[in-house]
Amino acid sequence: VQLQASGGGLVQAGGSLRLSCAASGSVFSIPGMGWYRQAPGNERELVAGITGSGMTNYADSVKGRFTISRDNTKNTVYLQMNSLKPEDTAVYICASCDWYSCSQYVYWGQETQVTVSS
Repeated sequence: VQLQASGGGLVQAGGSLRLSCAASGSVFSIPGMGWYRQAPGNERELVAGITGSGMTNYADSVKGRFTISRDNTKNTVYLQMNSLKPEDTAVYICASCDWYSCSQYVYWGQETQVTVSS
């Protein structure tokens, strides 16, 4: 499985960014997917996840600000990030698994940097 992420960058606090992750090679037609992030000195944390049927879950720190969605016709998942804060600065990593709902992510894309300036 290959996950190709894009959309990171530099934005001022209060701004927005949208990350995209295109999946290919999955043995499961509509796998669960998610976004993790890792800031320097911190552990990797799950930001948001979405099942093959579209059910979503979010970290408390991003609820109401981030929205995860997917376009199954394009095998792509998106993370719309609004009202960004400096503490959202991290590398963001797209992830997936071999089932419609991921209890554990096993496939990882490359990191994409998100930097939020104050």
